[in-house]
Amino acid sequence: MLSFSRRSFAVAVATAAVAAAGLAGCASDSSDAAPDSPAAGAGSTATEAGSAAGAGASAAAGAEAPGAALTVKDPWVKAVDSGMTAAFGTLVNTTSADVTVVSAATSVSPMELHEMAMDNGKMVMRPKEGGFLIKAGGTHELSPGGDHLMLMKPSAAIKPGDELTFTLTLADGGKVEFSAVAKPFAGAQESYAPSAAPSMAGM
Repeated sequence: MLSFSRRSFAVAVATAAVAAAGLAGCASDSSDAAPDSPAAGAGSTATEAGSAAGAGASAAAGAEAPGAALTVKDPWVKAVDSGMTAAFGTLVNTTSADVTVVSAATSVSPMELHEMAMDNGKMVMRPKEGGFLIKAGGTHELSPGGDHLMLMKPSAAIKPGDELTFTLTLADGGKVEFSAVAKPFAGAQESYAPSAAPSMAGM
């Protein structure tokens, strides 16, 4: 009986030892695998974040800035020591819809949109009724003797080489900002209508 008990006890101890070793192995496997899971999760999160950032960048790049429908090509300003002057250039509509410029502004002077027209047999400049319409995909010239952006009362002399910044407002509320350099120019002799307003010789 004693011999059987000892043999049974030895078998039990051996079995317990094998089970303990198996548990230790499982614990070791679990601890080794644990770091991989967060890392994999972090990689997935980083990929998702990168995808979201890329999508945001694409959306931002694809967004059209306000006023981008219209550009101003070759703008310039007539240099003057005093009195009224004007800005010129080519308005370019890059869209498939008509665009209308309804006003212009600059920090150095009040402004008006002007056209040239016959008045009592004489060519005069006057405010442009309804603004400047630029047809879809078309252009509109602002030139001496034609439509132009009028600086009514500059606060100081505008010398050759001076750079002025202008903002055009469109009928839909969009804004177009551009800069123009002043240069000397002697052009046609036109008067401002109504006749009570000052004339602008040399425009």
